[in-house]
Amino acid sequence: MSGPTGGPSLQLDASKMQLVADLEIEMMSDMYNRMTRACHKKCIPPKYRDSELNKGESVCIDRCVAKYLDVHEKIGKKLTTLSMQDDDMMKKLQQQQDLTAGPQAVNP
Repeated sequence: MSGPTGGPSLQLDASKMQLVADLEIEMMSDMYNRMTRACHKKCIPPKYRDSELNKGESVCIDRCVAKYLDVHEKIGKKLTTLSMQDDDMMKKLQQQQDLTAGPQAVNP
């Protein structure tokens, strides 16, 4: 239980928040690394002619990154929608179970 100042409950929330933040950093890092590999493979030839990116390579990378981030955002929105639908279904299922279990629990 938590004390008058929040005690362990506050600490638990802080540790959960830290875990969520760490997972988010890890996921973003993974996404960045995948995007970098995919766009590098697609836009930059294995043998470099110049030390700097040429205009075609720069444009290709810019478009690749934009598409990658756009798709990542769309997938994130879709997963959020599906997750919310699953949560709603679970709540409805729980309510139905509570309604059907309620009268049986009253009569021993």
